[in-house]
Amino acid sequence: MLSVLAAILPIFLLIVFGQLLRKLPLFPAEFWRGMDMMGFYVLYPTLLFVTIVRADFARLTFDIIIIALAVGGVLIAAFTLAIWPVLRDRFKVDRPAFSSVFQTTVRWNGFIAFAVAEKLFPPEGAAMVALVMAVVIIPINIEAVAVVAWFTDRSPDFAGVLRRIAVNPLILASAAALIVRVLPFALPVPVMEMLDLLGRAALGMGLVAIGAGLRPQDALRPGFPVILAAANKLMVFPSLVISAAVVLGLGGQQLAYLALCASVPTAMNGYVLARQMGGDAELYAAIATVQTAVSFISIPMVLAVVAQLSPG
Repeated sequence: MLSVLAAILPIFLLIVFGQLLRKLPLFPAEFWRGMDMMGFYVLYPTLLFVTIVRADFARLTFDIIIIALAVGGVLIAAFTLAIWPVLRDRFKVDRPAFSSVFQTTVRWNGFIAFAVAEKLFPPEGAAMVALVMAVVIIPINIEAVAVVAWFTDRSPDFAGVLRRIAVNPLILASAAALIVRVLPFALPVPVMEMLDLLGRAALGMGLVAIGAGLRPQDALRPGFPVILAAANKLMVFPSLVISAAVVLGLGGQQLAYLALCASVPTAMNGYVLARQMGGDAELYAAIATVQTAVSFISIPMVLAVVAQLSPG
C-alpha cells in the first residue's frame, strides 16, 4: 500500500497545486473556464484517441469488465434511490440535496483513474480506462439527468441530452480511434507524434483543473449526506464491482485495472447539471471535494485488497 501511495502522491499534489493556483490572483476566472474548455474539447479527446489507437487489447477481458461495472452501477443506483425515504424522514434531506447525493454516487472521475493507471500499470491499463470512459458516459449521463429532473421537478430534455452525448468529444475521439485501428493503413508518423505531444498536456492540465474546481470551504464541516455519498462512492461501489468481477472469473492485473476505475471519486461536471436544473450545487461541490481528498487513501486501500484477492 505504501508503494501505491508513493506512486499516486504526485497526482494528488498536482490537484492541490491546482487549488492553490486558483486562490492566487494570477489568473482571471475566464482563464479557468477556458482551461476547462481546452481540456474537454481538445486535450482529453486527443489523449483518449492516441491511447486507444496504440493500445494492445488482446489480453483484456472487456466483456467481464463492462458487466461488472454495469452490475455495480445498477446496484449502487438502486440502493441510493431505495434509501431516499430514510434520508428524507430521518435526516431531513430535501429533494435537491438528494439529487446531488445520487449524482456524486454514480458519476466517476475518469481522468484521475487515467492518471493513476499511467503511473501504476502497463499501457493496457490506461487503455482500458480510456475505453471504459467512452462506454459509461452515455448511461451515467442519462440516469443522472433523469434523477435530477425527477427530484427537482424540472422537465428533462432527453432529446437534448442525447444530442449532447452524440457530439461529446470524448465519445467522438474514442469512436475515431476504433475506426483508425481497423483501417488497412496507419496514420502518418508525424501526425501521431503531433497528437501524442498534444495528449501529454492533458493529464497535467486536467489534474490542475480538477484541483481548481474543488471547494474546500464547502467541505470543512461535512454533514451526513456528504459522508453517505463518500461511503457509497469510495467503499460500497468498489466492493460491488470487485465482487461481481471475481464471481465472473476476472483476476490478475485486469482486476486491478477494474478496481481502479471503481474506486476513483466523482467528477465535477455534475456540479454544472445541478446548478442548471435546480439541484443542490453547493452540496455537490462539498461532496466532490471530500471524495477527492479521501480517495488519496481509499484508492491505495482498494488496490491493496485486490492485490491480496488476486496476486497474479
